[in-house]
Amino acid sequence: MAWEEWEQLKAAAAERHAAAAASGMRLNQVAPEPGGGGAGGLGPGDGFRVKHQSLDGSSHLLIELAGLLYEGRPDGDLCTTARAPRSHPDVAEKVDRFARFADDQYQDLTSLLAALSTRLRDTKSNYVSYDGEVAGGMMNALLETGVYVPPEKR
Repeated sequence: MAWEEWEQLKAAAAERHAAAAASGMRLNQVAPEPGGGGAGGLGPGDGFRVKHQSLDGSSHLLIELAGLLYEGRPDGDLCTTARAPRSHPDVAEKVDRFARFADDQYQDLTSLLAALSTRLRDTKSNYVSYDGEVAGGMMNALLETGVYVPPEKR
């Protein structure tokens, strides 16, 4: 790719980005609440929402993915058929090295998926407990500061 072509592609991407920003297009966000949110800080009105059911479902999907990887792992018999004297010693060495590498990668990936799943479940429980604290605080505030007005006096 020539330098001029690269510059043209960058300019075209910048124009598309400016047009998208001007049209108010947002990706992976909801519209910010009016009057809420500070300058880029986290808090009310930052435009992001979390559903704890989604976090729980994602953690289950990660465990299912690890199970699928277990089912699709390299077959041990396949590697033993490539050993010497059935195949050339160099081929046997390369197949053995690849099998060990693939097993190592599989172990790392399944450990990572399990760790991510655990973190998502912890995050979900934190959101649920925080939502419960907020709801409890709102109910307490309503009970403490609320005044009962009978229907005939409204």
